[in-house]
Amino acid sequence: MKPITVNAPNAMTLRKILEPSLVLAASLLVFATSNTCAADSPLDIGSRRELFVDDALVEKLTGKAELRLHHPVPQEIAIVHDAPWEGSGSGYHSIFKDGEIYRMYYAAYQLSATPAESKIRTRPLLCCYAESKDGIHWIKPELGLHEFRGSKANNIVFVSEKVGNVMSEPGEPAVFKDENPNALLDARYKALMPDKPQPLGHPRVLFAFKSPDGLHWSPMSESPVITEGGLFDSQNLACWDATRGEYRAWWRISPGGLRSIRTATSKDFLHWENQANLTYVDSPAEQLYTSQVKPYYRAPHIFVGFPTRYIDRGWCDSMRALPEREHREGRTKASEGKEHGRWGTVLTEGLFMASRDGVKFKRWNEAFLRPGIERDGTWAYGDHYIGWHLLETKSAFEGAPNELSFYVTESYWTGNSDVTRRYTLRLDGFVSANAPMSGGELVTKPLRFHGRYLSINFATSAAGSVRIEIQDMDGKALPGFALEDCPPLFGDTIERTVTWKNGSDIGANAGSPVRLRIVLQDADMYAFQFVE
Repeated sequence: MKPITVNAPNAMTLRKILEPSLVLAASLLVFATSNTCAADSPLDIGSRRELFVDDALVEKLTGKAELRLHHPVPQEIAIVHDAPWEGSGSGYHSIFKDGEIYRMYYAAYQLSATPAESKIRTRPLLCCYAESKDGIHWIKPELGLHEFRGSKANNIVFVSEKVGNVMSEPGEPAVFKDENPNALLDARYKALMPDKPQPLGHPRVLFAFKSPDGLHWSPMSESPVITEGGLFDSQNLACWDATRGEYRAWWRISPGGLRSIRTATSKDFLHWENQANLTYVDSPAEQLYTSQVKPYYRAPHIFVGFPTRYIDRGWCDSMRALPEREHREGRTKASEGKEHGRWGTVLTEGLFMASRDGVKFKRWNEAFLRPGIERDGTWAYGDHYIGWHLLETKSAFEGAPNELSFYVTESYWTGNSDVTRRYTLRLDGFVSANAPMSGGELVTKPLRFHGRYLSINFATSAAGSVRIEIQDMDGKALPGFALEDCPPLFGDTIERTVTWKNGSDIGANAGSPVRLRIVLQDADMYAFQFVE
């Protein structure tokens, strides 16, 4: 038998056969390598403050360590909305510090429903203004800008006005001071306002407004700036994002009847793009009525939000046992034929969420602000809406550091007024890395930092402690910064420099990839920052 002879291809033919496969293989190798590098690449946090509001920096939690949500503490009633032009429907607060004063804007109108009435009565929707020197004691100045029942002796700052061919409506105000360094002097304050509600099926739109002083307002354009993608019947937020150099807006949408949130960006506040629906790391689909998102001023690369959870529990024994049953029954009667009487059986409360990009959020599924102990004016639709946004205010304890203040509605939809209560929380105190006395550890992802010292915001019991080890990329302790080199830290403070046996200066490791191993016993650690 003769052997079979196969003619080998020449070099050119062989190259044509193999080259595409080699290129594909090389591409896949580069792709895999680049993704591995990206996954293992240290996060460059520079000298910015980092919070444990998500797991962006968390590599692992061991022992009894966990990320724990904390809750604001109720304080005094900050303001009562009892003026003749205000009423039981006042809300949607915008609050911010402006130089030496604090400003507050809010919707003002009256809601009414009793078993004897099968309708909701409202006075004209207005936007009012209050101010404070400390964020605690508020006044309603007589602005003399707009007439109500024949007098301008009031604090009304916005009324409905014609813009183009439609009427704007100040019922869901979201006012902010524009920190954009390129903002024009006549537009140092801005707001988004919707047009008046239209017949069912007719889309609403948003208009942009501007002001040189926060009191005298005018439209930025005769045309609406956002015309699709939402109902615009909640607080329509927008602010300047200094970290990314753009404006960011959030508003309510209702795909398939589910209340949720959409966002977009803009360079000039007039032309909006990049619309996207918010997504969540591990949260179920829930009804969210507001968003209350803004960059956190102490860590502006992080967006924090306080959305309102909206849930209809229906009529049952527990619903009938809640306060002010007569008012619930009145609201149910007034809403007959409208989503099965939801006005009497819906409950609302505040949540907390955080994001690094303004679109994908870690939303804590447990309530950040529960309705609280049962009493008149609570556990109802419209209760516990958290204002947009938080302020830093003085602590009631002499010598204690400042704290965060939140402003929350109560007694909504009952009587002739509602109120806004102030709540407080420690600075950065939304979420902590926590462990009981039996102990636990948190190890961060690889980081690059700038600075010479590590400062932490933490609290322990008298017997508890925090210790920190600095590791290399492989998880090995750096010489002189091992756990046994770190004396236990104990106390309760917003800023404490971590020390090791050889001191606190870690500047020699700045710019190098490191991990932090944080060991906790009956302790909370809220934030950390590398500083000079």
